[in-house]
Amino acid sequence: MSDAGSTDVQAPTVRVGGPVADATARGAASDVQGIPRHQLVAFGVMVAFFVVAPFTVYPVFLMKALCFALFACAFNLLIGYVGLLSFGHAVFLGSAGYATAHAAKVWGLPPELAIVFGTAVAAGLGLLIGALTIRSRGIYFANITLAFAQMIYFFCLQAKFTGGEDGIQAVPRGTLFGVLDLSRTYTIYFVTLAIFLLGFLVAYRAIHSPFGQVLKAVRENEPRAVSLGYKPEHYKLLAFVLSATLAGLAGSTKALVFQLASLTDVHWTMSGEVVLMTLLGGLGTVFGPVVGALVLVTLEHYLAQLGAWVTIVQGAIFVICVLTFRRGVVGELARILRKPL
Repeated sequence: MSDAGSTDVQAPTVRVGGPVADATARGAASDVQGIPRHQLVAFGVMVAFFVVAPFTVYPVFLMKALCFALFACAFNLLIGYVGLLSFGHAVFLGSAGYATAHAAKVWGLPPELAIVFGTAVAAGLGLLIGALTIRSRGIYFANITLAFAQMIYFFCLQAKFTGGEDGIQAVPRGTLFGVLDLSRTYTIYFVTLAIFLLGFLVAYRAIHSPFGQVLKAVRENEPRAVSLGYKPEHYKLLAFVLSATLAGLAGSTKALVFQLASLTDVHWTMSGEVVLMTLLGGLGTVFGPVVGALVLVTLEHYLAQLGAWVTIVQGAIFVICVLTFRRGVVGELARILRKPL
């Protein structure tokens, strides 16, 4: 076909009964297997930074950044590689937080089971909402996801087990696997770091796999993907559920870190913040959401003393950054280096 270069994947020869890859597609699949050296270096720098940072920076601040970084990676998987803009992604972060907090405080589950339960709740919501919205496109998809998020928000506001406006407070951290005492700051920090790295690697693997290549093909030219025998709705739904699951993992971890599940994490403004994180760091880049989350959390921390002016100052800074770094911080760096990050 004449438009073979219009997507990020090499076009396989496909029959309706099942895809049959030609030699070109096999070559593309082999490229997916290897990890570029510059990305390994970037990953090593990121890990080294977060390992050393708690000894010089307030660990709770860093844990907040890690939770939001994982949340932003989950959101970036959906918008950056599928092209779906969700205005209600906070529903997965907040619902998982409530589920984890309730399981740990009321049911007395250990932290590992509470996190699994909260993540499963987010995945279930992702499957339900995704199945109902995935056939919508553009602004319609964004508005429908926002509507579902507002429904969950008002449910959390009215439900008795969520604590209403007070939320669920004094959530016990417990002992992870009966060995690691999460009441110790450095212990829970490195557990949070391990969870973040696990989620980050899952997202990375999803992006740099044949599944991820199909997602990019659907994003770039959906009719052509259909002509090759793929079912875009199935791939979009899988990506939506995976994104919701990773966002839920971030919310579950955050609930244990701060020992709190509140309406803030379910509110639509949280969905707006994750959009800013992704755009600031670099839409469709691997490390962009991490940088964007770190920048946003840093700004909120140091600008908090400005009180009501913090939103105005934040907005001005974001406008300057967007005008200066049109591809985001990491996106512009990748353009200069001419290597994908």
